[in-house]
Amino acid sequence: MEPLLIRNVFPVPLGVGEAPPADPIDVHVEDGVVRRVGADLPDVDDARVHDADGRWIVPGLWDHHVHLGQVAMTSGRLDLSTARSPEEVTFFVQERLSVWPDKPLVGFGHRSATWPRKPTVAELDAVSETTPIVLISGDAHHAWLNSAALRALGLPARHDVVRESEWFEAYGRLEEVVGQEATPAAYRTVEAEAAARGVVGVVDFEFSGGAEEWAQRWAEGADLLRIRMATYASGLDAVLSAGLRSGDPLPGTSMGVMGPLKIISDGSLNTRTAWCCMPYTNGEDLIHPFGYANQSVEEMHELMRRAHAGGLEVAVHAIGDAAVHEALLGFGATGARGSIEHAQLLDPVDVPVLAASGLRASVQPAHLLDDRDVSEHCWADRLDRCFALRWMYDAGTRLHLGSDAPVAPLDPWLAMSAAVHRSGDEREPWNASQALTAREALAASTDGWGTVATGHPGDLVLLDADPLADVGDSSAIGAHLRSMSVAATYVGGRLTAPLLD
Repeated sequence: MEPLLIRNVFPVPLGVGEAPPADPIDVHVEDGVVRRVGADLPDVDDARVHDADGRWIVPGLWDHHVHLGQVAMTSGRLDLSTARSPEEVTFFVQERLSVWPDKPLVGFGHRSATWPRKPTVAELDAVSETTPIVLISGDAHHAWLNSAALRALGLPARHDVVRESEWFEAYGRLEEVVGQEATPAAYRTVEAEAAARGVVGVVDFEFSGGAEEWAQRWAEGADLLRIRMATYASGLDAVLSAGLRSGDPLPGTSMGVMGPLKIISDGSLNTRTAWCCMPYTNGEDLIHPFGYANQSVEEMHELMRRAHAGGLEVAVHAIGDAAVHEALLGFGATGARGSIEHAQLLDPVDVPVLAASGLRASVQPAHLLDDRDVSEHCWADRLDRCFALRWMYDAGTRLHLGSDAPVAPLDPWLAMSAAVHRSGDEREPWNASQALTAREALAASTDGWGTVATGHPGDLVLLDADPLADVGDSSAIGAHLRSMSVAATYVGGRLTAPLLD
């Protein structure tokens, strides 16, 4: 690709105490790398010249936790995020089936932890006994199915929902049952929408697929973002046999690399399976009132050892404080490196341990917008320890922001806004003392790169406004971030948004 010269741009200062420049500069990118940064750079032979006209430039944004295949299929699923009861869900399902009575139905987004009662298989059977109905919860940790769907997925009959490991295993068979596929074209659409928000890369925690499928998607045009592809325990043998280590290029792609082994150590808040040190405050009806681990300590340690020996990082899903504590012990015992994913509830004694470990805390601030009310139901006695971003940041933990899309939108500006203001409505910020500043949130969204400088990847974003502008209180700053307009996104110097093709 020919060189790129971006003229007349203000770099956003991301370093602590770093002052903004008084005058605009130029940025020269060649061979995918920022080669020079400075005022009035000389012309470059054969370069594409883009005049930024005084806009602001930041390193490319990363979403460190997504499920791209599920995002690609979300547009074809019934949106149940507004449902407040099982009755409302069945109403929406009946409406959809009245239009397509014989088409298997997949819904997404319900959050049942605050419902007045549990949903049952029988009430979905009353809607249809023959058409499979699969309703995936907003946290993706359980699914509410009718009997036709249970049979089609090879699951035993039951009265309640399908949870955790049993659901994750069944999800891999969903495509053949409902005929819904995340095509390369659907992936490219998702990537284009992400690029339009300034995203240059994602860590993909999709449950299915592998390096071969990414090569196929790449060949068919799903090539707009950098991809770090995770694997799960079920795919670990194949990855190790292929000799893929974290950071190794994925064959058949130009910007895909091997990511970590993902271990789902506990459940989620909404499904009330996140593993906690104290029982849920509304857990009288739970078989496991503390939540629970999805594998034994020995099983988790063995996975971590195998991955570490094979050159893979490890990403441990840990939402409850007991799960975070056990994950930290596991990293210490095995020498594995990587990240704690979510870290939604923390015991204060584990905060300095996490910081000293050198592990990344991969957090999703927009979850606090959805989980605020659920937390008041389930964790009423520990609200001050939820989404403890300030504690982690001040202790020196490396924070990486993400979305867990489709659980939350693949929108880094929404995540930053939530981290800063900690409220999605007219209510006061939730635990305002745990908020980040706009600079801290933006810096945690750039994959560790600071202010644009020589030697950085040519992954750059031009913004129509200064994201660190002093616009008022946290509410105003949050609104400013949510409305951020991206003028251009470059990956390795290639313009990916706005798309020219």
